[in-house]
Parts: sequence; structure tokens; C-alpha cells
Amino acid sequence: MTDEAAEADGVAEGDGVAGADDGPGAGDRAAAPAGPVALGVVRTPTGHAGVDAELARLADADGLTADGHVAVYEDVHRGLREALTALDAPPVPGPYENRS
Repeated sequence: MTDEAAEADGVAEGDGVAGADDGPGAGDRAAAPAGPVALGVVRTPTGHAGVDAELARLADADGLTADGHVAVYEDVHRGLREALTALDAPPVPGPYENRS
């Protein structure tokens, strides 16, 4: 439909299927982002204190926006990697284990 035909039919540009409340700011209410919401994921203890502490740290991300999650996840990943590396390290001999 051309602009002239639309004006003749009484249809203004932008009219169509829309809600009755189309005043200024009407779309802002629907587009407003909700705040961060905790997912409520249950964390089962592993029995390893270092790993459990890192997993508990994941709860810090619950109150952050998605942008803040990266820093928490990287920190937890670093801690878990250190815990795994420590498991591969050879045991350090005690002061009296090197006797000949």
C-alpha cells in the first residue's frame, strides 16, 4: 500500500497490531532486563577440602550479572587446576625419610 492509499484509508504509518497502551515508554517496561537470579544448583561435597572450597566459590557468581561470571569462573578454574596439579606432584619426603 502506498502512503497516499494508507492516508485515504485512515491508516497512519506505524499503526497495526499493537497494544492499547502505546504511549511513550510503553516498550521500555517489557524490555527492562531482570536482575540476576540464583539458579539454585545443589553442590555435593567431594570430600576434598580444596575442591569443595572452589566449588563453594561458584555461589559468588549468583549475585553477579553475566559479565561478572567470567572472573569467578576463571578463578575457580585456576583453583581446580592447581588442586589437580597438586595430586600429580611427587610426595615430599619427611626429614627422616632420606636416611641411608
